[in-house]
Amino acid sequence: MSDVAQNESVSRVNVDGINSEKVVGLPLDRVDGRLKVCGMARYAAEWMPPRMAYAYMVLSTIPSGRIARVDMQAAERTPGVIGVMTHLNAPKLPQGGRAAVNPPAGRVLSLLQDDQIHYNQQPVGIVIADTLEHARDGARALKIEYEKFAAILDFDAAKRNAYSPRKIQENNADSQRGDVKAGIGDATYRISATYITPLEHHNPMEPHATVAVWEGDMLTVYDSTQYVSGVKRTVSKTLGIPTEKVRTICPYVGGGFGCKGSSWSHVVLAAMAARHVGRPVKLVLDRPQMFGPVGGRPNTEQHFEMGAAADGKLTAMTHDVISYTSFIEDWTEPSAMATRMLYACDNQTTSHRLAKLNLGTPTFQRAPGESTGTYALEAAIDEMAYASGMDPLAFRLRNYAEQDPDKNKPFSSKSLRECYRAASERFGWSRRTMQPRSMKDGRWLVGWGMATATYPTRRSPAKAKVRLLPDGTAVVQSGSQDLGTGTYTVMTQVAAENLGYPVRMVRFELGDTALPEAPVSGGSQSVASVSPAVRAAALAARAKLIDLALSESNSPWQGASLDDLTVENGWLQSRSDRSRREPVAVVLARNDGPTIEADGEAAQGEEKNQYSMHSFGAVFTEVRIDRDLGIIRVPRIVAAYGVGNLLNEKTGHSQLMGGIVWGISMALFEKSELDMRYGRIVNNNLAEYHVPVNADIYDVDVIVVPERDPHVNPLGAKGIGEIGITGVAGSIANAVYHATGKRIRDLPIRLDEFI
Repeated sequence: MSDVAQNESVSRVNVDGINSEKVVGLPLDRVDGRLKVCGMARYAAEWMPPRMAYAYMVLSTIPSGRIARVDMQAAERTPGVIGVMTHLNAPKLPQGGRAAVNPPAGRVLSLLQDDQIHYNQQPVGIVIADTLEHARDGARALKIEYEKFAAILDFDAAKRNAYSPRKIQENNADSQRGDVKAGIGDATYRISATYITPLEHHNPMEPHATVAVWEGDMLTVYDSTQYVSGVKRTVSKTLGIPTEKVRTICPYVGGGFGCKGSSWSHVVLAAMAARHVGRPVKLVLDRPQMFGPVGGRPNTEQHFEMGAAADGKLTAMTHDVISYTSFIEDWTEPSAMATRMLYACDNQTTSHRLAKLNLGTPTFQRAPGESTGTYALEAAIDEMAYASGMDPLAFRLRNYAEQDPDKNKPFSSKSLRECYRAASERFGWSRRTMQPRSMKDGRWLVGWGMATATYPTRRSPAKAKVRLLPDGTAVVQSGSQDLGTGTYTVMTQVAAENLGYPVRMVRFELGDTALPEAPVSGGSQSVASVSPAVRAAALAARAKLIDLALSESNSPWQGASLDDLTVENGWLQSRSDRSRREPVAVVLARNDGPTIEADGEAAQGEEKNQYSMHSFGAVFTEVRIDRDLGIIRVPRIVAAYGVGNLLNEKTGHSQLMGGIVWGISMALFEKSELDMRYGRIVNNNLAEYHVPVNADIYDVDVIVVPERDPHVNPLGAKGIGEIGITGVAGSIANAVYHATGKRIRDLPIRLDEFI
């Protein structure tokens, strides 16, 4: 193993000034903040092993066909080029490169194994050179000719052949309860509407990046990923090498949002290229390459039929979803999942169908399914409220689900009523007039809308290790990831509190498959999964320390009982005699300075089968629309969330606010524009793919209501990375209708809708 890998595989972070017995929940500053501000946090593309070469991917320029001819000579003669790889000379991989395929995380990759083209921007070659500039020049010189096939790029045409996926992860693609036909027939009020969301792409500040280093038969991969263990398994299985021969390192991620939850083609290609030239290889995607070979949010068409009785009680609901998938793999956007559990309705059906297009495979994008699904559901609920003549909040309360109507189980906790109350009061909802176009401020049409937010509470098995060092400090380790959301900080707080150590004496390490395994940082599950393992390891280490003190032959603690001893702020402390105490370092020194180690692990138990576990929230939005120019502004959003025990008030608030900004972006800005001739995204850059900037975001008021959930995990913590985006687009669309009287059912909502 290289010195780089040994010495710099994890970031070492400390914090000063916090000496509190109770630190979980405090608004602690990020413990890794100084490293990031000072440019010392090392991201994937910043690893510089000796003799490193640079790779550049060559991507297809057609959406469907085959490679007819390849001429590598000009590329090979380009100054600085040391290797060119296409399907003509790439090594043949086990099972054609599909050994690791296990959707949705194990993807079908494009690894130069044949001449077939399935989507525009499919990897078809890779050029390796001594500098990035030389590699890019060589890539331009690589000559590839294609035989073009007819491509399917029109979603409206493709959906005529839509089909049902077998499963959506552990869920059935379709659901049914009650008698929908009878429920519609019994309804006093009915709506029928179709809602459309566009193709979107992730735009993290840090693009995908991989550095691959072979040392003999040992491969180290420095990768920007949300799942270091997933990269390790995917690379080892795809290349056909033992998993113990692969190590993945990723101490920092510059944004992921789902696109880095899977291992894409470039990761394995970097390893193949490094072996091909016998040198470490760095492969970084440029911004246009982020639109195609690494997934995105698929477009959806969602149709609702809904009926309600005279009193506003829902009598029936159908939610039918069609989304696109690629020709190489089925990937389903599970948009109807929230519909199944959010409102009480005895008669309901949901369905998911796929339409194949010659585009790259879609993937997870912040709150996959829930983001697109809650937009359509909450817009439909708003339409139903208007059809029934009811206030939208009153209508939702009329159809409040006391337990999960899909699983017929109680919720582990649900604070949605309190979220409605807190957010509506703060927003001033009671002052809203019901009639569309009834609220104005000069030339501005004012609209107030609201929606419900929800996201599942997930948890996976995780492990952690704690080492109490002779100097009195502690090192805590888990092979998790920090996407910038605060994992370093939160886990430091959990460890410190359960060890009885001050925060400044705890160092948390992550981002390395040499550490105890943890799950993917996706599905809002890192805190819920890893923190219980950290807690278990910390408590075990603390118990070992106390046992050591009591077992000493010349111990000053002889005669003390196990129940009387505790650890506070790094001191061994008697509960009954507060004057009797000594530093942990002294205890360890008296025993020749041993290092105490303890492991912890945690996994979900039977409670998963007993309860339905979700977070909930309520989003209230004001929009203002210039009646002459159609300009749309969102001057304020008030949102309240019930998310269990918030482990860090500051980073938690930041995540929820960030999710709301994403929701504004989804409602008003984002759309990947597809060239229907060539299957290429034409706005594949940050100049033309529009996302909000600071000037677009006004007052965002986040409320976290107190919520105790004794079932989700030992800390009562729920993930919050994704719930913030849910419901926001629906709330904005509903506010736009209230302002204008025009119902927009096709995102994003832009000013040309009103002029």
